[in-house]
Amino acid sequence: MMKKHSISSRIMMLLAFAFFFALGSCSKEKNTLEIPTHGQTDTTTAGKPVPSTGKEYTFVPDANGRLLLDDSKGQYKGGDILNLKGTFTTVVITNLKGSAGNPIIVRNAPGTVVKIGVPSWNGGSWSTAFSFVNCHYIKVGGSKSKSDILIDGSTQPSREAYFNLTLSSHSDNFEISNITIRNGGTGIWAKTEPLKDDPSTHYPNSTMENLLIHDVEISETYNEAMYIGHTALYWNLTANAPYYGDPSGFTPGQNYVQPIKWRNVKIFNNRVLSGGKDGIQTSAIDQLEIAGNEVTQWGGQHNSGHNGGILIGGRTTNTNVHDNYVHNGWGELIQFYGTGENGATHIIKNNLLRDNEGDGVSLRGTNNAVIQIQNNTIANVGGVCLRINGYQGMKAPQQVKSNAFIQPKPIGTTVSFNAYVYTENGGVYVEGTGAEANTRIPTVAEAGVDTNNFYQPKVGSAILSSGYRK
Repeated sequence: MMKKHSISSRIMMLLAFAFFFALGSCSKEKNTLEIPTHGQTDTTTAGKPVPSTGKEYTFVPDANGRLLLDDSKGQYKGGDILNLKGTFTTVVITNLKGSAGNPIIVRNAPGTVVKIGVPSWNGGSWSTAFSFVNCHYIKVGGSKSKSDILIDGSTQPSREAYFNLTLSSHSDNFEISNITIRNGGTGIWAKTEPLKDDPSTHYPNSTMENLLIHDVEISETYNEAMYIGHTALYWNLTANAPYYGDPSGFTPGQNYVQPIKWRNVKIFNNRVLSGGKDGIQTSAIDQLEIAGNEVTQWGGQHNSGHNGGILIGGRTTNTNVHDNYVHNGWGELIQFYGTGENGATHIIKNNLLRDNEGDGVSLRGTNNAVIQIQNNTIANVGGVCLRINGYQGMKAPQQVKSNAFIQPKPIGTTVSFNAYVYTENGGVYVEGTGAEANTRIPTVAEAGVDTNNFYQPKVGSAILSSGYRK
């Protein structure tokens, strides 16, 4: 079923006291990045030359360690550089707006390391380390490496309610890179809450455009490492609460809307480890690419409702999940809840998915979503390698080609044929043939792969041309 919020709406209200920390490039930088498009149109500001024609400013914490920056009057322009210098308890940036092709850069002051957060926080206000509210066309991150900016969240019993880095109130056209995040509740949180008196927060009246997250390391979060997009199928404005069921179950006389969606989100080259719930959780996004990430040791709470290494959530369309390395966690390696509406396409390709305590890939989409599952290695899992479940309306044949299915959980001493690909509730699939055939191998030893080299095939390997290639 639809993935639910891991944090109450009461806690979300504390975001007004959030903290913002970021980075850009120095005035001598060209601000160009190598960004793989993988067949998708890149409409982000990232990856394109950015003229450094603006002014440069340096900010230090106040007597309480805070930086509260409200640019309602538009003092800062596209191309400006905002340097952060020192150790901050909280950074809150509101109404900061660059321009298309010329973002405002938020970074560490050159030659310094910026620290943001309150490890001793144990409830109350100022529950966010680094917060952007109604900000647009921003590039935030370390100038040279992930060690330039450290967001250090709460380690206390109430840490579930602590946010490390948030984008709220329509904040979009963002690039987040070169940041280290540890501890706290949620690592990166990016969505807009529906508000009763603001129709622009109701789908489809507006869209959040362009989010790029890359070269970030997130560890030891109590909740999700990344929480990108709104997970509620509907929002009850009358009760100010999420609703996950069918519209037939609406309470008469109460007002329901859908949260707005992101469009064009790319999450790549990140490292996510040792979290309590999902690793990379996404929902309500059109045009989503998740590539080249390593996710490990997620699901530390052993919560069966929050246990995906990579989660493609409800209301997602046109997704591409490829070249990721997901391993040694609790739960399922990849979960899919996306939709097939409007002819959406979905791809899960060339991922190495190994060694976990639940199923490998679990597909539970809606609206006859069709996923191309191709050239993945799914190995040594605590359940089945691939589960195809049609109970939410995903009845169309899934395209399953060139995958290496290795060592699902045996029943007794025997691995049954449907432990490799398991169907239920009307789920069906079509397999590749010839060079695109899947391989099914009962043990890792029989597969003939190098477990010390990303399960690459050895000479004479039984996986042939199937599976992941590094």
